[in-house]
Amino acid sequence: MYAVIEDSGSQIKVCEGDVIRVATRDLPSDTATITFDKILMISGKEGTKAKPQIGQPFIKDAKVTADVLTEAKGDKVTIIKFKRRKTYKRKSGHRQPYLKVQITSIQA
Repeated sequence: MYAVIEDSGSQIKVCEGDVIRVATRDLPSDTATITFDKILMISGKEGTKAKPQIGQPFIKDAKVTADVLTEAKGDKVTIIKFKRRKTYKRKSGHRQPYLKVQITSIQA
C-alpha cells in the first residue's frame, strides 16, 4: 500500500517504512512525529480488489504519520557568476536544510 502526499509544493510517493527528506518547518523541540494531511492518492490494499482512492484535490480524513529522524543540510550547491573581459566574478554557495523522516502509518 502506498500514498502520494503533497509537501511544500512537491508530490512524494511513500510506503510504510520509507525514509524521505521533506522541507524544514518550525516544530517544537519535543516533537517526534509529523502528520501529513494533504493526501492526493492512496492505493488499494495489496491482496484485495480494493480500488485506489484519488482525491479532488485531497482525500478527506486521510493522513500519513511519520517519525522525525534528523534535521540536516543537503549537499552544497555552488553558484558562480562570471562576465568575460569585465573583471566580474562572484562565487557563493548554499546548503538547503531538510528534515529526514520515516513513514510509520498510512490511514485512509
